[in-house]
Amino acid sequence: MEVLTDFPKLYCPFIRQTFRVNKDQFRKLGRKYKLRSPEVYLVVNRINPEYEWVFEDPETIAVEKLDGTNIKLKTENGRLVALQNRKNVIDPLQIIKGKTFIIEGVFRSVAKGYVKENGEQAGELIGPHVNGNPLKLDFHEWYPFEKAIKDLRYKSFHEHERTFENWSSWFKDWLHSRYFTKLASKKGIDEKAFAEGVVFYNLKRRAENQTWMAKLRRDMYDWFYDGIEIYDYDINGRDEQEDQEKFD
Repeated sequence: MEVLTDFPKLYCPFIRQTFRVNKDQFRKLGRKYKLRSPEVYLVVNRINPEYEWVFEDPETIAVEKLDGTNIKLKTENGRLVALQNRKNVIDPLQIIKGKTFIIEGVFRSVAKGYVKENGEQAGELIGPHVNGNPLKLDFHEWYPFEKAIKDLRYKSFHEHERTFENWSSWFKDWLHSRYFTKLASKKGIDEKAFAEGVVFYNLKRRAENQTWMAKLRRDMYDWFYDGIEIYDYDINGRDEQEDQEKFD
């Protein structure tokens, strides 16, 4: 199959720094919070250079970030000609010892009309076998990013001041998954689930070939790690991109 380009890494609109955590509490709770070592990589109240547009440009929107795995595909005349999980090429015909849950998710989305007849599309695969299934789904689904921009946008985003404190409060108590809410509504269930975070998009900047995406997750805030003491950050000279490779 054809090899596609990897989806670009997204960076945070705030500066992030490495903080040490209590080692005993890390041993007890590290697995719960998916920590690889007794340290966390958190946002601080400083804007990441070149990401001022997230805060200042009225064209910027906030869209739910689904907690899944990135899948990119390509179709030609309705045929699937390329399928990748990041840089890993997926063979849809490998049904024995293959990642059949990925195929399940893609074909579910084909049936729902999410897959175009021609072209490349990138999206998030979610479901039981992905990232612990935080939305408690009983199926796999591939959700295109372009569809998320249209249907998973937080429409009240423009009604609030874009500050560190406001977003911390929003993410801690009110950032509910739009995907899950829509699904629950269809089932007649009055239930909420937290979103993993948001992706900030600016389609005007995309048209101008400028940086137009950024991400912010709940686990980038200190309050996320309930039960773990967090200490002063480690001044070690690492920059945001180097720590991104380690933690993301």
